[in-house]
Amino acid sequence: MHTPEALSKHYIPYNAKFLGSTEVEQPKGTEVVRDAVRKLKFARHIKKSEGQKTPKVELQISIYGVKILDPKTKEVQHNCQLHRISFCADDKTDKRIFTFICKDSESNKHLCYVFDSEKCAEEITLTIGQAFDLAYRKFLESGGKDVETRKQIAGLQKRVNFCEVCWSIQELETENIELKNKVQDLENQLRINQIHTSPAGSVTPKSPSTDIFDMVPFSPISPQSSTPTRNGTQPPPVPSRSAEIKRDLFGAEPFDPFSCGAGDFPPDIQSKLDEMQVITYLSFQKMVSIST
Repeated sequence: MHTPEALSKHYIPYNAKFLGSTEVEQPKGTEVVRDAVRKLKFARHIKKSEGQKTPKVELQISIYGVKILDPKTKEVQHNCQLHRISFCADDKTDKRIFTFICKDSESNKHLCYVFDSEKCAEEITLTIGQAFDLAYRKFLESGGKDVETRKQIAGLQKRVNFCEVCWSIQELETENIELKNKVQDLENQLRINQIHTSPAGSVTPKSPSTDIFDMVPFSPISPQSSTPTRNGTQPPPVPSRSAEIKRDLFGAEPFDPFSCGAGDFPPDIQSKLDEMQVITYLSFQKMVSIST
């Protein structure tokens, strides 16, 4: 049907409709193919009732295999190598249908590919058969060297792909280290800027220490802190001591030895009062230091 050069140096193109592929249990057999065709036809009828059209594909047949491509973009959808194709036949009951069984290279499962061609189903089947015949003759002429060469090329290609993946991983690791160093430099620069912008000699005010009863000790030197408001109201002012001078029941003012002047008592009594005042003040300071 075709010249050997067309199948060995080029390929024979065909257009067909691709019904799909399905897994089969056996690598060959008419009944195996017939069941696969029936299954894919039923699935295609369901998709057609849903409004989906059967996709069109381009087949490129050569002594190296059968390629299934998108007719517009020329993107390879499936690449079925010839030595993995175990069976090929056209449907005698439906002249438009032809199939072939190919072993998947990744899953090692046998898949049956089914196509629909109104005029070329039988011709496509014969072309695949002619490609098998030419490939077998070339194998015998080369003494099997051609197959070994392909295996070596495939092994080298895998090594090249593996090296490319390793090189990509190494580049990503190097880039990751550089990004980490940049982040560390930015953090250090931010700390330095914060140190320079903070006022020199500024001291954070510390809260006063408390005693064992969680109370702030009273200091006679510091002014009395204002009482916080409650419920938005200000507590009543504390009356001064001078305004609250009370008298006893005889009408006399209470005696306060510390509020009296030095000239109100004789010298010996005044010295005793001074000693009492010093002792009282020292006792008070000792109590304050113990509480703090």
